[in-house]
Parts: sequence; structure tokens; C-alpha cells
Amino acid sequence: MRIKYIYQQLISHLSVILVALLVLSLVFSHYIEKLVFSMKADELQGYGYNIVQDVQGADLWSASTYSTLLRYSEELKGTGITIGIFNTQRNRIWSFGKDLDINITTAEWDEIKDGSSTVIKPSTRRGDQEVALVAIPYSVNNVVVGGIILTSPLVESKEMIQEINRYLIYILFLVFAIALLMSFIFSRVHVNRIKKLQEATSHVADGDYTVKVSSSTFDEIGELGQDFNQMVDRLRESKEAIDALENRRRQFMSDVSHELKTPLTTISGVIEGLNNNMIPENEREKGLKLISKEAKRLIRLVNENLDYDKIRSNQIVLMKEFISLEEVLEIIYEQLSFLAEEKDVKIYVEVDHDAVIYADYDRLIQIIMNITKNSIQFTENGSVWLTGRMESSRTIIEVKDTGIGIEAHEIENIWKRFYKADLSRTNNPYGEFGLGLSIVKQLVQFHEGDIQVTSEKGKGTTFTISFPLSREK
Repeated sequence: MRIKYIYQQLISHLSVILVALLVLSLVFSHYIEKLVFSMKADELQGYGYNIVQDVQGADLWSASTYSTLLRYSEELKGTGITIGIFNTQRNRIWSFGKDLDINITTAEWDEIKDGSSTVIKPSTRRGDQEVALVAIPYSVNNVVVGGIILTSPLVESKEMIQEINRYLIYILFLVFAIALLMSFIFSRVHVNRIKKLQEATSHVADGDYTVKVSSSTFDEIGELGQDFNQMVDRLRESKEAIDALENRRRQFMSDVSHELKTPLTTISGVIEGLNNNMIPENEREKGLKLISKEAKRLIRLVNENLDYDKIRSNQIVLMKEFISLEEVLEIIYEQLSFLAEEKDVKIYVEVDHDAVIYADYDRLIQIIMNITKNSIQFTENGSVWLTGRMESSRTIIEVKDTGIGIEAHEIENIWKRFYKADLSRTNNPYGEFGLGLSIVKQLVQFHEGDIQVTSEKGKGTTFTISFPLSREK
């Protein structure tokens, strides 16, 4: 069975309130009843002590005792109080007031016969009525010769108690109604707050990560709102990251497909031409060289992707050692001089003879090779400088060219995978896949180094690499 939360709140609140009111009512009613009866008994006790003082020393049978009792009886005539006096045999001598059975019982006489105590009964029965009773010992020359007994019917007191209880019931109903209204209002407030959380949760379940709920530190629901908003923010960030990854995946597939298409188309076309004898004999060798060249392009694509994935998954292990920087730059010069000559680019090496670098040899060659190829690629009839020096505890390498340069807004993008600052790179023989610089930056960071780029459009670009010397020579 499904019970709405607001009704659960009302039931729980009203149950607690109802039980509390009932307990308080019973306690209060009992207290009032006890208080009224006690006040009646105290009143009788006061009259009794006054009578004893007024008849003190007189004989129980004397006229003075009789007249004193008669006077008190006249004074108390409208109160319904009955006054009686009895001897040691518990025989009633005088009686004034209503014709009630005011005989003292054996148990009551046993309590007062030594003259040291008084019997006070806020509620007891005499005849067919419930009365308050007080019995006081009476002594002559320190000898108990009898006692004085006073009773007062409790009918009026009970009527007063019933009237109080009636008003108490009215008050209970009024308080219960007010409590019901307030409980409904407060329950509705809390339920509305939870309802908003529920609605917001439904929006999130439907994919809306912009929803927000009110939050505070006032109570647990407010703190829950804070946690909910933080959760939504994280979900939105996660979704954005997933969307970005998906977009990059699509872009990657598009770029790879595009990069693969050109060499594969070339290879397929040349092979088909050779098979169909469509290529002259004197052009066959050139066709085979073209196939070899395009095959190498495909191999580079695969290798660069493998390198990139290894770097991204932290599978690269660096074998660092101290290396002569002059030796490294000379190797780069020798390997790329042929490529530079094809583009009428001159390479200059300027390095301190005692300069060393602390790095992984193969990865260092890969870093400088990629950057230098990149510089040659964008330089026509110009120059490329490879310089190296040591500053304090770091080794600085600069690759500077006089090429076409890079727009300022494109500098940060050159490190992105497959990014091309110039679409002409697609047909260049080196670096055409847009992976080189992305790998370079990752490898430099693995060496705990830093790489910076400065460029001016039409005047050239400078790559500055800084490697720390992690230990002394």
C-alpha cells in the first residue's frame, strides 16, 4: 500500500502530539483533583484547630463547648461542613451540620488517641457521600478525652473538577486543531522541498544537467540540495568530457581516414597501373619509389599513433643518461641535411662544446628531430638554427627558423593531436599527420622539462626546450 509522504508526516506528528496531549491532560486532571481535595482538607484542618483552641480545657459535656460548636456551625452553615465531638469510646456527644454519618472509625481513633497526630483524609466516604475528613484529638490536662471531627461533602468540588475537565477537553480539541494545521503547513513545506528534489532528479534522469535546487546549511534537506547540485555539476562535467572525447574520437577517425586515403589511393593507383601496363617502362622505377614512399608514410602514421597511445597510457620508460648536446645536434644535422637541401634550407648548429643534457637518448633524438622537421617543412629558401647551451642547472635547446611563422591564436593549438596550422602540410613528406608536436610536448613533460614557442607571421618560429639536470655530472 502506497502512502504519500505528507500523510506519513501528518500521522507521525499527530500521533506524537495526541499522545503528549493525552498524557498531559491525565496528569493535569489528576493534579487538579488532588489539589482541590487537599485544599478542602486544609480548610477543615484550619477550622478544627481553631475550635480546639476555643474550647481548650473545657469539658466535652459543658455548655461552653456546646455554644462554641454552635457558633462555628452557624458561621459555616452555608459551606456544608459538619462538626462533631466524641469521647474516648468514640461516642458522638455533639453534632452540628447536615445529618451525616460522622462517626470516627477504629483506625482513625488509633491514629489520634495518643494526642500526637491528626487524621486528614482529602477523600473518604461517610454514608452515601464522598467527603473530606479531618479528626483532631482533644486533650484536657494533657490527657486525650476525645476528639473533634469535621467533614465537608465533595459534591461541589467534584462539579468544579468536572467543569475544569470539560474546559480542558475543549482546549485539547483546540490545541489539536491548531497542531493539525501547523503540522500540515510544516509537512507541506518539507514535502514541497523534497518534491523539488524529486522533480530535479527526474530532469537529471532525462539528461538535463543544468537543473539546480535551492540549498542551505539550515538542515539536512538543505545540505542534500548542496550535495545534489555538486552531483549535477560533476555529471555535467563528465558528460561534457564524454562528449568531448566522442568528438575527438570522431575527429580522430576522420583525420586518420583522410590521412590514410591519400597514400592508399596513390599506392593502389600505381599498382593498378603497373599490373595493367599503363605505366611506361622508363616510369616503372619512379612508380615503385612512389609506392615505397607512400608505404613509409603509412608506417609513420602507425608508429606515431602507437607512440602517442603509449605516452597517453604512461607506458613509456625513460632511460636517462648524460649526453653530449653537441653530438645530438650533429646527428640531427646529418640526418636532415638532405631534406633541407631539397627545400633550399641551410641548417646551422651552434652549441657549447661542454654542454650536456640529462635525457633518454632515443626520445631526445625524436623530440629534436620532430621539431627540426617541422621547421624545415615551413621554411623555403631560408635557414634553421640548432643552438644549445647550459644555464645554471638546466640545459636549453633552441630550434629557430625563418619560415612562414604561426598566427598568435594558433600557437596553443599546435600541440593538439592532428591539428594543422596550414592545410598545405597534408601533402608534405614529413610531419603530415599532425601527431609530431603532440608527441613532442608529452615527451618533454615526461623529462620534467618545458617547451615554449614564439612566432611571428612571415618571419619565423622559435621552439625553446628546457631540460633539468637532475643530478650533478
